[in-house]
Amino acid sequence: MHADPVEIKKSIRTYLMIGAALYVFTVITVAVNQVHLAVPAAVTVALIVAGIKGFMVASVFMHLNHEKQWIYGSLVLTVAFFVVLMLVPILTTSDTIGSSTEVAPATAGAAGHGVSH
Repeated sequence: MHADPVEIKKSIRTYLMIGAALYVFTVITVAVNQVHLAVPAAVTVALIVAGIKGFMVASVFMHLNHEKQWIYGSLVLTVAFFVVLMLVPILTTSDTIGSSTEVAPATAGAAGHGVSH
């Protein structure tokens, strides 16, 4: 840790500021819950508030704000996997190889001639 009293006071001030900001965002979360927004808007607001709170906790309390190279590397990796996960359903639903646009004709035996399954 820091041995300089000025640095210690600065760190304590940073922790208190982040703690106060987390408290404010918790109050915002409770207030938004009382408004009863539509589900998509409520989910959007909840994810934004949770993302901001998570960023503050991870960067300050977990000291990740000093790990720039690792953070950028994991961010790039996360974006790459996100793109892959979004492209897989898009590419599979647009795949028409082996599919036919014609409807297969019904077989004569199954068209109501007393054949039971």
